[in-house]
Amino acid sequence: MGFRSLPPEPWWGSEIPLSPLSLTVPCCVSPQESLIAVALSTAQGFLWAGKPMEAIPAALQALRFSSRLSGAGRPRQAAKYLSQAQWIVLQSPDCSAALQSKLHRGLGLFSIAEGNLDQALYHLANDVYLATAEFGLNSVEVSGGYFHMANIFFHQNKMDAANSLYTEVCRTKTLPLSFPQLF
Repeated sequence: MGFRSLPPEPWWGSEIPLSPLSLTVPCCVSPQESLIAVALSTAQGFLWAGKPMEAIPAALQALRFSSRLSGAGRPRQAAKYLSQAQWIVLQSPDCSAALQSKLHRGLGLFSIAEGNLDQALYHLANDVYLATAEFGLNSVEVSGGYFHMANIFFHQNKMDAANSLYTEVCRTKTLPLSFPQLF
């Protein structure tokens, strides 16, 4: 009998490397989530290489996949999940400022989608405050809140406030920004 090779190790229970940027995806993700991770990794790779125009198609593809996966167009379901997340955070006194910041970012974006811009500004201001407390004033994590607030003020034709916040986005310590950090 000849040498018999062993079958390859199963990849579940481990992590799958996706790019030279050391991006990994845990084993339990769906194929759609893996596609999103690959598209985002590709877009980030182009950004880090100084080719922002080449990053746009990959970023748009990631956005399309994300919309399909998260159920864009299902506001009641999104409201339910955000409400559950908010309740869990309120019940957890040891919850980090980073997690609270992400929750407020999600609530702010949901409020924008509903057209409730005053509520969105409230949540995004909390996002900025909490992200600043956790990561520092000029961190990339803070810039997303500034960016979304600036877009609201731009939409309201309050150009001084919008330009001021867009300037804050540009003051982040590590550029270029990646798409997940803005959203």
